[in-house]
Parts: sequence; structure tokens; C-alpha cells
Amino acid sequence: MDTSPKTSNDITFDDFKTQIISDYKIAVLSRTCSLLGRKEVLTGKAKFGIFGDGKELPQLAMARSFKDGDFRSGYYRDQTFMMALGLLTPKDIFHGLYATTDIEKEPMSAGRQMGGHYITHSLNEDGSWKNLMNQKNSSADISCTAGQMPRLLGLAQASKVYRNLNGLDATKFSNKGNEVAWGTIGNASTSEGMFLETINAAGVLQVPMVISIWDDEYGISVPAKFHTTKEDISEILSGFKRTEEQNGYEIFKVKGWDYTALMHAYENAADIARDEHVPVIIHVTELTQPQGHSSSGSHERYKNEERLDWEKENDCNKQFREWILETGITTDEELKVIEKNIVREVRSAKREAWSEYLENHKALKKNLVVLLDSASLKSQNKNFIVKVKNDLIAIEEPIKKDLAVSSRKALRYLIGESFPEKQELLQWTNTFLKETQPLYSANLYNDGPTGALSVAEVKPEYAETTENVDGRVILRDNFDKIFEKYPNTLVFGEDSGAIGDVNQGLEGLQNKFGKIRVADTGIRETTIIGQGTGMAMRGLRPIAEIQYLDYIFYALSTLTDDVACLRYRTFGKQKAPLIVRTRGHRLEGIWHSGSPMGTLIHALRGMYILSPRNMTQAAGFYNTLLKTDEPALVIESLNGYRLKEQKPINLGEFCTPIGKVETIKEGTDITLVSYGSTLRIVVQAAEELKEVGIDAEVIDAQTLLPFDVHHDTLESIKKTNRLLVIDEDVPGGCSAYLLNEIIEKQGAYAYLDSAPQTLTSKAHRPAYGTDGDYFSKPNAEDVFERVYNIMNELDPESFPEIR
Repeated sequence: MDTSPKTSNDITFDDFKTQIISDYKIAVLSRTCSLLGRKEVLTGKAKFGIFGDGKELPQLAMARSFKDGDFRSGYYRDQTFMMALGLLTPKDIFHGLYATTDIEKEPMSAGRQMGGHYITHSLNEDGSWKNLMNQKNSSADISCTAGQMPRLLGLAQASKVYRNLNGLDATKFSNKGNEVAWGTIGNASTSEGMFLETINAAGVLQVPMVISIWDDEYGISVPAKFHTTKEDISEILSGFKRTEEQNGYEIFKVKGWDYTALMHAYENAADIARDEHVPVIIHVTELTQPQGHSSSGSHERYKNEERLDWEKENDCNKQFREWILETGITTDEELKVIEKNIVREVRSAKREAWSEYLENHKALKKNLVVLLDSASLKSQNKNFIVKVKNDLIAIEEPIKKDLAVSSRKALRYLIGESFPEKQELLQWTNTFLKETQPLYSANLYNDGPTGALSVAEVKPEYAETTENVDGRVILRDNFDKIFEKYPNTLVFGEDSGAIGDVNQGLEGLQNKFGKIRVADTGIRETTIIGQGTGMAMRGLRPIAEIQYLDYIFYALSTLTDDVACLRYRTFGKQKAPLIVRTRGHRLEGIWHSGSPMGTLIHALRGMYILSPRNMTQAAGFYNTLLKTDEPALVIESLNGYRLKEQKPINLGEFCTPIGKVETIKEGTDITLVSYGSTLRIVVQAAEELKEVGIDAEVIDAQTLLPFDVHHDTLESIKKTNRLLVIDEDVPGGCSAYLLNEIIEKQGAYAYLDSAPQTLTSKAHRPAYGTDGDYFSKPNAEDVFERVYNIMNELDPESFPEIR
């Protein structure tokens, strides 16, 4: 069917009639998929279902105004919209429900996300950008309500940057900034802070963004009166409406069953956003949710009969059908034929998808049954293996788990036995697990030739007469080189622009490169990260600055739910190479000296976490990251900006390697591992330990994710046979992670003569003042005494107790 969008301004009546019938077909097609999809969940073929029923008409209108190059940042009700653009077929929907692990059959995530989460592919097979101007784009959905909003801001801001910044090669990403970012959200989720923060930020920035609020008056079982003041989000947001004197929003309010009003509202919204770069809100009211929130429950439990009757009468598809008949566009008989054919089409798609999902599983099952049978005939535990085989045979529609469980259980009964049939079963199992695991685990990082680990180290170079400068000067001058070298790079954050950040690491750069590339923002960490995420998804290289590491928790949800897992949850089909710049560690006070590294390491798998000990290292990390395409968090040492460092002469060129530790001091008695600001204290203690005959080797972890991919720490422990990990996170935080990496992953336990230990901060947040710092975090005396006590246990005669 023809789904190419046309507006009411450029079509004849015959074209209009064709468009109406086409839209009705898509609405019925989408609704039928929702109805049959729910049944698939209830029969057990799918685990969970969440569908777009009741929202069909406004999504058809949105699709009519959506153009090539535009981006969607939506939520899990936008099924009809994707179908209207030809980006989602009925078979795609069912493969998504079944979690088919084939990106060709299940193009949204290869089974990694539940149904209702939609993407388009932004990358070629080699990871390079496609021409995003030749396609309609959907950024990858997330389930967390309002989580799509921060990214939406960045997607829209990219158009503003491309329109106003000269010297960019925007061929694949923009046509003079004419692209609109389209956001969708449910009425209940507008209660979330992410939504309200995004609304405010977009109004300030004046970006081309259209937000559709699908309002069915509920949030799962909770009615609007518990969500929204006055039960009307557009009335609440009316203060954001633009005037002749002040910038703001254009706000439309339209009923979700009124086809012509919806078409006009979306045409107007698109024109305003696209041409004027003014954000628009479309509040779509009187929508319904015929099947309730999801397949996990029925809305009859919380909606009374009056409401249920109202929803049946005001269902947008029902109203659309009646309008078509009233206007004489076609007949009831023709619509019934259309509806019957669509039911047949969707049922066929469902059967085909289920058959394709099972096809490979059944073939593997057949092979495995033969292997189990052969092994059972040779085994002394024949009866047990036969039972495993028969249990597998009884599973008519096997999934991968069934195959793995059967083969692995059978191998237990073959322990201690040796014959060819066992080896064949063992080889089958190992091959199956090796080939299957990546279907669920690959693409967390870019492991290809363009990944960050492939960037070669380039050491800083120094002149014969080296200038000693404040560390911040090295950062500043390196950023200067970066902005000259990479015209698509920009930085923004609180106090980043006019004053050059709170520590002057960007001093003077706004005057040189302009307010677009070096920009101030409001105090709003979540949307700062959102700006960076969206712009990174459209070919820019943003550096989003969070003023202090402690404040990153305001944005942690966006970082963990969106940025860190984007490559993973899209099966490597989208990327957001965002660099997050912040500063932390050693300072004074509960909220300005945090080192919550354990939290970040566990929450941000999929990002690189880099903790340089000085500003030269930090500058090298920025240079490295701009040669690759992965998101990262760089944590500069807060007390290092005024410390003197030698100034390299190859600024903008030297690269600090990612995944590699650095040995700061060699030694023979014990290996000390630390990072960031604490490393200076460890080095001081190591020098003092020499005075009592203890020769410590000091290793700077540098990168926490990933840590020491070359296992250099293991080589150190082979020499010293002792290990102490020191950091200023809480007990059980990053030091425990590092211990796991060294002892378990690298296998260092085999070379230890003493128990490995950690030295961390106290469990509470650091107290204010110099004394607060001393008694809250590890100090040089703590390090000295802990190492001395380890040596005392080894040789109490040479190292008698201190205290």
C-alpha cells in the first residue's frame, strides 16, 4: 500500500479519498496486530505485550508531517506511526513479541527489547553513519517513562546547530537545520521531572521540537487527577506559550478521534517547528486504551462501566470509520472487506513469524536428540540421559533455553566417562553456547577496528626547556586544538561558556569559537546529558559538562537507561559518542568531594569510565575519544587544576590509552593500585615506605571501565606477591570491583603470599574542612600503616608493630 505522506494542501479529492482509505487500512492493521498480539501473550508464546491501540489516528496525522531526516524520540505506544511510515510490518511486531534473535527478522533490537520499542538503523555494517537525510529516523526507545525526553532535546538542538554553525559537513545529517525532532509521551508521564525539565530547556533554546501528549486520562490504573494539577497538562503548560514579546511554545489541543482537526494541527505544528525553530506541544485528548495498559492486566479492574462505555463509543478507529461513512467516501461493505482482509493478513504474518522463530530451534533440537540418544547407548547412566532426551522430545516448540538445559544436564551424567559420542555432545554444547551467547551479549562496546581500545598511545612530547604551568592551562590549550581540529565538536554545561568553566579549563574559548560551540546552560543536569545524547546521534561530537561529579546523579537515569546501553539495545545499529566531562574526588564537603565510582561502574556498563590523575592524562583521553565513536565519562581531579605540570608541545595529538594501566613507581615488595587524586597520596606514602625498607610498586589504574586489558597488574603481583587497592569510594565500592578484576579475572590469587586488601574512605560522605577530609578519606599515614602492617605479618622481626 502507498504510505507516502501528502498534506491536504497539495492533493485532489481523489487523492484525498485514497489517503483516507489508506489511513483507515493502517489504523485497522495496527489495531488488529494489537488484538492478536495480546492473545499471543495470553497463550504463552510471548512474555509481555504493550501495544498502540487507541492512539491510531493522531499517529497517522503525525506520520503525514514527518519527513526524511526527521527524528522520533517516543515511547511504546507509537506502533501505528511506525507502520504508517512503512518502518514496521505485522511480521516485525510478532518477531518482536517472540524475541527473535535475528536483526533481519526483528529489526528493532534482535529480541533484546520487548515489543513496542522502535528504532531505525543509523549505521552501516562497518559502524559508519548512514545518510540519515535519506531516511526517516527513530531513535531507540526506552521503557522508563519520560526517559525519551532528554534525548529529544538534543535531537532537536542538532538542527539548530546545523542551521547556525558554519563550516560543518552536514551532508548525512541535516539540510540547513530543517529537520524536526518529534517526541511522544503519555499524559501520566508528563508528571516526571525529565518531561518538565525538557520543556523548560527547549523553550529556552528554541529548538525545532514537536511533542505529542497522548492523553487517555490514565497512567496504568491511576486517573489523571492523581497525576496532573487541574487534570489538564496543556493548561498547566500555558505559561510557556509564546507571545509577540517573548519566546516560548506554540500549544495545540485537539481531540484524538477528530481526523481532520488532527491533520491540520500536525501540519501547522510541523511548519512552525521546521521553519521558525519554535517548539510545539500538541495535547491530544479524549484518547482511549481499549486493552488496558499492557498484557499484564485488565483495565476492567480499575475503570467503571461508564468509563468503559465511553471508551467504546469514542474509540478513534470507530469514530474514523463512522466519519468515513458519513462523508460518503466509501461504503460499509467495502470497509468490511478491508477489515476482513486485514485480519487474514495479520494472522498470516503471525503464523509466519512463529514458524520462522521456531525453524532453527527445531533443527537444533533434532540434532541434539540424535546426540543424546547416541551418548545414552554408551553411558553407564543411560536411563538418566534417556529421560533428558525424552523430556526434550516432549517440547514441541523448543526455545534456546530448552536446548541449553538439555545438553548441559546430559553432560553431568557423563562425568568421568570417555567415548566419541560424549565428545560429539560436548562439542555440540560448546559450539551452541559460543554461538548463542553473543546474540544476547554482543555490542555492549565497539569491539571493532574503530573502537577506543584500538587507538594507539601517543605520548606527550616536551621541549628541551619545558614550561611548568597550571594543569588547567594544559586542558584549555588542548581543547583549543580540539576545536580547531574537529569542527563538529562543541562543549556546554553550567558555567562552561562565558567564564570558561569553574576551573578555567575552557578559558577564553567562547570568545574564540563562539556561543554555539562553547555554551552555557541552565542548572539542569538531566537535559545537559540529553542535549549531548541527541546531538551525538546526529553526527555531532558533543562534550557535556557536569559541574561536579556528585551532581551526575541528577542525570544518572539518562546515562544508564539511554547512553550506556544504546549500542547494546539496538544490536549495534545506533550510537551516541557522547563525552561527559566532570570533576570530582579530593576536595572538602559532603556534596563537592564525592567519589561514587562503584555506583557509576555498575550503572554505566557500555560507557568508558576514565579517571586521570592529572590534566595531561585527561587531555590525552579527550584526544583518544575523539578518534573513536563511543560514549565516555572523564572525571578530572578536582584538586589538580592549580597543580603544576609540564606543558607538552604536541597538544591535541597525544593520546592516553584506554584500558591500559601505568606503572608510576617500580618496586618489589607490594603492588599498590589506585587512581585519580588518591594516587598522589599513594605515591607520597610509597616514598615514605622506602625509608623503612619497603619497596612498593605503584600502579595507576587510569581507566576503570575497562580496567587493565593487558593484565599488567598481574605481572606486577607475580613479582611482589602482595596487593593493596586504595581509593576514596565507600567500602565495597570501586576497590572491590578492582579486586575482582585483579584476583578473579586476571587470576592473581595464584601468586599472592598475603591476603589481598583494600583501603577505602569511611562509609559516610566526607565531612567538611581539611580535618574532615583527613578523617573521612584515606591519607598518606593510612596507606603507610596498612602496607607496613601487611609486611609486619610477613616478617614481624624486620617490621615490628607501629601501634
